[in-house]
Formats: sequence, structure tokens, C-alpha cells
Amino acid sequence: MTAGLLMESVQAQQQHVEAAVERLTNLTEDLDAIVREAIRLAFAEEFRALGVASQRAAEALQAVRRTASLRIAAWSIAVAGGCSLMPLIVSLTVLPSHAELARMQAQRDELASAVARLEHWGGRVDLRRCGPARRLCVRVDRDAPAFGGQSDYLIVKGY
Repeated sequence: MTAGLLMESVQAQQQHVEAAVERLTNLTEDLDAIVREAIRLAFAEEFRALGVASQRAAEALQAVRRTASLRIAAWSIAVAGGCSLMPLIVSLTVLPSHAELARMQAQRDELASAVARLEHWGGRVDLRRCGPARRLCVRVDRDAPAFGGQSDYLIVKGY
């Protein structure tokens, strides 16, 4: 009888343990589903936040690109303008004006006529310093006749 009561008590305890294990299994499954849902929600929230942050970063990069493009365009225009203006400034400051050109051409014509006159009146004479005393001497045409009362005048070479 004692053994029967003891067995009955063990069976009752065993049923309680089985019921507790079944409840624990159900709770574990419920907890597993709750944890999975919480992880899924947290992941979804973080993913949305990451999407928003990525969108903001993309917008910031586009703003930087627009700003950089504008700066590059401004620098390109400035450099091209400077390079275009430089030859104009140099030509205006270095090259002579039309009035200066006309004056220089007139001066060149005067000088050319003066050179022609000088050549006509002895500008082609070959003068040098000769001898130890460095006296002035002239190249003469030895084939030309001598002139003067004492034949001491000779024709200068080239005339």
C-alpha cells in the first residue's frame, strides 16, 4: 500500500513535471517567436534608419558635386578669360600704334634717303687705321687713273 501510494505520488509528480515541461516548451516557443519578432522589428527599424542616412549622405554628396562643379566651372572661365586677355593686353602695350607705325615708316624713309646720299658722297669708302702710328688710310682703285697736278689724287675703290 505504501508502495502504491508512493507510486501514485510519483505518477502525479511525473504528470506535473510533464505538464511543466510542456508549458515550458510552449513558453519557449512563444518566447522564441517574440524574440524573432523583436529582432525583425529592430532590424527593419535599423534598416529604415540606414536607408534614411544613406539618402542624406547621397544628397550631401550631390550638393558637394554641384558645388565642386560650379567651382571648377568658375575657375575654368577665369583661367580661359585670363589666357584670352593676356595676348590682347600684351599687344596693346608692346606693339606700336598706327600713328607710331606711320611715324617710324616716315623716319625709315628719311634714313634710307640719307644713307643713299651718304653712299653717293663717299659712304662706301673703306677707311682704316694703318701702320704703327695708326694713321688714317683709304682703299683706292689701283686700276683707275691718277688725277691732280702731281697725280696725287686717286679714285676711291667702289666709286
